[in-house]
Amino acid sequence: MSLKLFRQFLVLAVVLCLSRAAYAGGDDMESALRKLQLRVEALEAKLNTQDSCIKSQESVIAAQQGKISEYEFRLSQFEEDIHRVPGVPAQLMEGLELGVGGTMIAQGVNNINYDGRADKKSRTDGSYSADLTLGKEFKEIGGSAFLHLEAGQGAGLDDNLTLYSGVNRDAGDSEAKVEVTEFWYEQGLLNDKMVLTFGKLDPTAYFDQNEAANDETTQFLGSIFRNSPVLEFPDNAAGIRVACMPAEWLELGYGLFDGNSDWEKVGDNLFNIGQAHFKTGFFGLPGNYRFYGWNSNVKHVKWLDASQTSEAAYGFGLSFDQKINDIVTLFTRYGWQDPKVYNPDITAADGSSYSLERSWSAGFQVEGKRWGRENDVFAFAVGQVTPSGDYKKANNGYLVRTEGHLEAYYKIQVNEHLSISPDFQYIWDPFGKDIAGNTSGIFVGGMRAQVDF
Repeated sequence: MSLKLFRQFLVLAVVLCLSRAAYAGGDDMESALRKLQLRVEALEAKLNTQDSCIKSQESVIAAQQGKISEYEFRLSQFEEDIHRVPGVPAQLMEGLELGVGGTMIAQGVNNINYDGRADKKSRTDGSYSADLTLGKEFKEIGGSAFLHLEAGQGAGLDDNLTLYSGVNRDAGDSEAKVEVTEFWYEQGLLNDKMVLTFGKLDPTAYFDQNEAANDETTQFLGSIFRNSPVLEFPDNAAGIRVACMPAEWLELGYGLFDGNSDWEKVGDNLFNIGQAHFKTGFFGLPGNYRFYGWNSNVKHVKWLDASQTSEAAYGFGLSFDQKINDIVTLFTRYGWQDPKVYNPDITAADGSSYSLERSWSAGFQVEGKRWGRENDVFAFAVGQVTPSGDYKKANNGYLVRTEGHLEAYYKIQVNEHLSISPDFQYIWDPFGKDIAGNTSGIFVGGMRAQVDF
């Protein structure tokens, strides 16, 4: 029974009692009225208490419904993480993300130009890499931390080919091992208009990036299309990186790294790089235009004066990518470095020292939306690497031709966790045609499988 109906019933009962008392006499009527009034007040007090209890229960029910809605939302987020976009880290809890993936590559070549023998022959090699990343965002202080573990085995074909630029950027050492490739902390400053990152860093994650040619696990395998071969990046080194965003369309970055990547005498072998990144929106389509300059204090040797063994090196370059419609992205890179010196730690597969002066690359990628495969990608690129003039002067009789590279791949997204990419490369004038007994072009055919958990 509702409170409203109960009060109406109570009033009716009072009226009936008063009517009965009217027949009983005046004194009895007044006494009965007082008793009824006390009973009514007691009943109203009891009703008010029950009304308060009901409201309290309604409040508890509302709170429980809110918790149910929250749990349903968390469950939906968990389900989204289980069936997330391939390659996107899973959110374990608020601000904590886990990413796991692996790459397997098999490549065959028709012309081995170095394996301890000079005769022409074919060969097939493989490699794999596995990545585990863990990131944590500290929203309350505007910071974040990141850990990247990588395991792999297989040098691929790069240790059997004498080239200026390799054919398998994902391959590592022939022995299996696990290493920490990145471990850093990042802090936002000035209302996130500036960020400071320090620790063990991958410089290629911050400089010379490109939307269409910057990931050997899903894009081009050839090193010339991953990053500029005339940019002497240290390999996952101790470093500090600062970035400033004075406007939405501009990012200014600077990095200071251990040039030898050995965490020893860091201040003696510094690698410096600065970059200006312009983010455009021509005709409503995104584009990125990056310009950079670098300097390396790692000990270099002067080509024309071998007694000069502590020389620095420097260079500059650019990296552009521009979307021209909803499925096509164009890209290009150019780089130059000091032609007078060489790094004795950078050698060809046969141990030969060399140095590069210029490189360029250009190409495109096309997404598969038009033929009903929206997650597939076809891409093509061509590029050249030119050795330095002083390298030619120091090696009288060398041809020192410009080495050319061509690559095409088609990434087939089999399902949300697996993609397979047939990949084809052709290299002409390998190592400037300065290879004893074998200077013909090289054709490389391969297959890559990328698995994202």
